[in-house]
Amino acid sequence: MSKRKLSNLQKSRIRAVQEQRLERAKDGNSITIHKIDNVDDLGPEISGTVVSNFGTQVDVEANDGDLNGKIIRCHMRSNLDPLVTGDKVIWRFGEPYGVVVARIDRYSELIRPDTYGKLRPVAANVDVIAIVFSPKPTAFSNLIDRYLVAAEAQNIQPILILNKTDLDTENEFSSINQLVHDYKSIGYDVLSVSAKTADGFESLEDYLCNKTAIFVGQSGVGKSSLINRLQPQANAVVGSLSIGKEKGTHTTTVSRLFHFAHGGVLIDSPGIREFSLTHLTQEQVINSFIDFRPYLGRCKFRDCLHKSEPGCSLLDAISQKKILQSRFDNYHQIIMSQESERR
Repeated sequence: MSKRKLSNLQKSRIRAVQEQRLERAKDGNSITIHKIDNVDDLGPEISGTVVSNFGTQVDVEANDGDLNGKIIRCHMRSNLDPLVTGDKVIWRFGEPYGVVVARIDRYSELIRPDTYGKLRPVAANVDVIAIVFSPKPTAFSNLIDRYLVAAEAQNIQPILILNKTDLDTENEFSSINQLVHDYKSIGYDVLSVSAKTADGFESLEDYLCNKTAIFVGQSGVGKSSLINRLQPQANAVVGSLSIGKEKGTHTTTVSRLFHFAHGGVLIDSPGIREFSLTHLTQEQVINSFIDFRPYLGRCKFRDCLHKSEPGCSLLDAISQKKILQSRFDNYHQIIMSQESERR
């Protein structure tokens, strides 16, 4: 059955009711018990965090009260907007299921278009997007730049994590070291770690302390291995590389939230090979290349496409080695892929 359409007045009333619930939860006041989804005896409204989403149900971790730290499977009120891992909510305990009655406003969200082009949130209240890459499978700057654009466009802090530093293949590390140097020169933080030996993990734990992070990266770079090393209780499934193709198999199927002993929080999301950016305008894309920003708006022509026009400030910056040619090429590749995907 399709979701019923609500009038603006109905939507306004629903928002008002949810705001009242949020205020009551803040005050810690008791409320009248309502019959919801055939559950008669529900507990008082308390705050929580969505740690997993299964479509029609979510797992919520209680953030206060006697249930603090407990994870409860919950239904959702039908008038709620979709919930994602990381959402802060107001919910009520019940047997066998609790009920989520309101969602607290997000301070950030990671979004991407679905197969129909509609924007869908992937995770909420994220502080850091950790972009994982490795010598094997081969790291490509164009994919890294797509993740960086996604992070910058949504004002979420990115960090690059080079995994598998225990590999001793000289050829791979020659190109990887250049990649690390390039991104550091732009101003991005890059941490080098090994999920196998735990080398570099102290710095990684310090960085993630008191932050909510989401790990992204192509399959096979070791995201699940990193998570298991950071928090063994996560039990993230580790996939193997496909022989010959050197591409990993997708292993994570449901987004999940985990706490680390050092105070950080991690959202483990399904593996993503390609991060679609079709929802972004050309202006949003180019402004998401942080090394381009000092030169934007300084071209001779206001409608400059930054291709071969005379007086292009970006082309001048490239000739002066102030912008990397690879970054410039990746920008145009993103723009072309957007045009192709929109057809």
